[in-house]
Amino acid sequence: MELAPHRLAAALAAEPPRPVYLVAGAEPLRVQEACDAIRSRVREAGYDERLVHDAGGRDFDWQTVSADFGALSLFSQRRLFEVRLPSGKPGKPGAEFLRGYCAAPPPDTVLLIVADEWSKSHAGAWSEAIAATGHVVICWPVKSAELPEWLASRARTAGIRLTADAIALLAERVEGNLLAADQEIRKLALQLEPGSTLDGPGLAAVIADAARFDVFRLFDAALAGEAARVARILAGLRAEGAQIPQLMGWIGAQMLLLARVAGTLAAGGDASETMRKHGLWPARQSQFRVALKRHPGARWDAFVGECGRIDQAAKGRLDLDPWVRLERLLIAVADPKAVRLLVA
Repeated sequence: MELAPHRLAAALAAEPPRPVYLVAGAEPLRVQEACDAIRSRVREAGYDERLVHDAGGRDFDWQTVSADFGALSLFSQRRLFEVRLPSGKPGKPGAEFLRGYCAAPPPDTVLLIVADEWSKSHAGAWSEAIAATGHVVICWPVKSAELPEWLASRARTAGIRLTADAIALLAERVEGNLLAADQEIRKLALQLEPGSTLDGPGLAAVIADAARFDVFRLFDAALAGEAARVARILAGLRAEGAQIPQLMGWIGAQMLLLARVAGTLAAGGDASETMRKHGLWPARQSQFRVALKRHPGARWDAFVGECGRIDQAAKGRLDLDPWVRLERLLIAVADPKAVRLLVA
């Protein structure tokens, strides 16, 4: 059956491990915690061995998972198999394999499918088969209207209480980043006495500014297609005294990597393998895929060229305003309609 993330713990406690679980979504904290809860329950039930398969590449052979099912283990009779499926789409061979598994699950085996992307278009007969045999947990992002209650609940779980103004301040500072919010709440719990209540001014005095304007958030906003947020963060960086050459080191490197991945895709190669070779973690790969769908491959090469011009302008070698050019570049990455601004 399909479960909301907050109902998973109760379902796991009420029954033996199911043969199969699917945990999917672009919210890394919720996906991570759901998977951790499943792993913990499975270990409690005596599934001591864990084998992981990465199905991110086009050439992944699902029969390797099937072969592992049949292989005897010297260490454990009960085993947890994890298949990491970054795109959330197993392809025809994977879908057939998963339907067959659900129809006749091997004994003493639990299969956990972990996907970094999910939408209604990802669902199919294979996910319906998983829902009928096990559990499907979709970790949708927390909406802005839901974030205050999520923060309040998280704080209560950590043993502290936040007033309404403290929650509003925390929501503003973490900008919807649940990982940052969780980190701040954990730090608060360590600093305060259990059961403490914190108001807005008190919170402002003790928490770090998780929504600080930094180059990493700036480029993430561009990848996510958030043009207005790009402009706001860039203005904040400029106001804080940031220098263009400091920013272009990271931005230029990321843009070059995007161009390389786009080139791999255009040549029919394995983009996932290229991203893995450059150390991109699954959530980052998902961000790249979203951005790459927004522009044709050759345009990323043009963006790299623009990075070079911005750097030269910042060093006085071109008669251009580097701040204006950088804003136009990143907004163009976020919104294809703004590409025309680059030639203005």
